Amino acid sequence: MSHAHHAAVKLHYQPALPLGRGKLCLWLFLSTEIMFFAGLIGTYIVLRFGAPPGSWPTPHEVHLQEYVGAFNTFVLICSSVTIVLALEASKQNQAGLSKFWMILTFILGSVFLGVKGYEYNEKFKHGIFPTKPHSRIYEKADLYYIQGVRLSLASQRDKLVARQGELQQQNKTLSEGEVQKLAVLNDLITNLVQWTELRAVRDAPEGDQLARRLAIDKMAKAIYPHWVLGKEGHEAEELYSASLDDEKRQLERDLSTIEQQRGDLQRQRDALRGDLDKLQPPKAAASNTVDVGIQFVVLQNQPGASGEQQTKVLGEIGRLEEKIQATDAEQKRYQGRLALLDVLKEEPHGLAHKYPELHLPMVIPSGNMWASTYFLLTGFHAIHVLVGLIAFVLVLLYKLDHTKSHILENTGLYWHFVDLVWIFLFPLLYLF
Repeated sequence: MSHAHHAAVKLHYQPALPLGRGKLCLWLFLSTEIMFFAGLIGTYIVLRFGAPPGSWPTPHEVHLQEYVGAFNTFVLICSSVTIVLALEASKQNQAGLSKFWMILTFILGSVFLGVKGYEYNEKFKHGIFPTKPHSRIYEKADLYYIQGVRLSLASQRDKLVARQGELQQQNKTLSEGEVQKLAVLNDLITNLVQWTELRAVRDAPEGDQLARRLAIDKMAKAIYPHWVLGKEGHEAEELYSASLDDEKRQLERDLSTIEQQRGDLQRQRDALRGDLDKLQPPKAAASNTVDVGIQFVVLQNQPGASGEQQTKVLGEIGRLEEKIQATDAEQKRYQGRLALLDVLKEEPHGLAHKYPELHLPMVIPSGNMWASTYFLLTGFHAIHVLVGLIAFVLVLLYKLDHTKSHILENTGLYWHFVDLVWIFLFPLLYLF
């Protein structure tokens, strides 16, 4: 029996992983970053798609423009292409061309951050930002929202009134712009906030929650309407405009009734004054221009039936005067509301758009939660983009020949990760 002889097997051991230390450290770092962004994005998905239908703001409601996000996405994709071209040029020992592509990558990344800064500025300009307990955003239209609007307007008005007093002591006056702002504040407090309070509390039937809610909803839409893009939003805007027309017609009818009531009260008062002239002696009748209250006090001290009758008539005249004054105030209130309806009709985008300097509170369902998640996601991503740009500056200090291609490869790997994160963020934030 023959025995076969086998040659000894030689094993070759790799002393380390088949990749450089820099790339190994970068992959370990990126693995933690992947888990970090996966947690953030997963949380956003749960919040967004777990919210009841209609209770999460649409991109249009929070001033997110889809085309702006699409442009930024295109910019980042182009930057991924240019950094690959820079790496290939470096491998071919074309240092000048590699540096050109890296500079172009840096410019594209800077454009991305610039556009993001523009978007952030728009959010802060419209009061959409996270703060405690909330910014100018209220989750729903209720009595707390009315109170928030009143306090905001009253605070601004009080500051202007205090400034007006200080200037008067110096024989100065408010500027034209400040005078106009004060007039607008008084108009909104009287004809928007107080009107809604009366409609929601006094005029709404007791226990009629629907009438109360409709009154507050109309105020919320007057300040910050939620017109979505497309046919649905156009129809909602037309319905809102029609409701303003209906309210205007109703107010005009009510105002006509008030004017008739005022005329009746005036006729009753004039008739009583005629009766008073007959009861008074000629000398007293000649002085009938004296204030009714003074005559009432004087006649109380006159004895006799004639004095009692005159006192009674004067008392009735005084009550009619009070009713006429109340009617005048009601008439003025209706006229102010009618004037405000004309303003709302001309500004379908709402008072927050017409008067941005007033910083009016607005109703956006889940708006504070959206703002918190939006700035958290995009903020961390913007920080990573900024870190990438700093890395580009450091890389550009070298001569990018073939000896530095490994540096470009690691930098490009990080930049591709940043781009990939944005590919997930764009549809989640801008399209859903």
